[in-house]
Amino acid sequence: MFVRTAGERDLAAVRTLLVETWHATYAAIYGAAKVTEITDEWHSVASLRSRLTRPNSEFLVADDGKRIGGMAFAAATADAKIILLNQLYVHPDCQRRGIGQALLDEVEASFPEARTLRVEVEEANGGAIAFYRSKGFLPVSAAEESRDTSRPTTLSFEKSLG
Repeated sequence: MFVRTAGERDLAAVRTLLVETWHATYAAIYGAAKVTEITDEWHSVASLRSRLTRPNSEFLVADDGKRIGGMAFAAATADAKIILLNQLYVHPDCQRRGIGQALLDEVEASFPEARTLRVEVEEANGGAIAFYRSKGFLPVSAAEESRDTSRPTTLSFEKSLG
């Protein structure tokens, strides 16, 4: 798979990837109904479309010409030296093939002035935590209870760049 910038024509496939990946990852934690509710809100085509034109951001897909196997979205914070990796997902059928690493590499290359890459990970997602730790991310805070009960409890990790 090669990594490229996402376009309008990718949005339906990215939504499908996110829905399938979220169900595979989180249905056992939150239940299928809650995952459907979350993905309907967070991963709607309209929500994804808004990311295509967001300033100081990068929306990427991993594509083999037949399917989208992964996606990432990252954006600069108010401090342009800090980038927030909002999303990095690889379809369960495509995991452990270097796609996550390729997406992460392209995110880092997309923000050459950045000094820190930050990500928040659902605390029950052991696979994602292991992935980020293996890529040099270190924890920066303990789990925080979200006041919004529709949002998962997360852990923050950071990686120094440059």
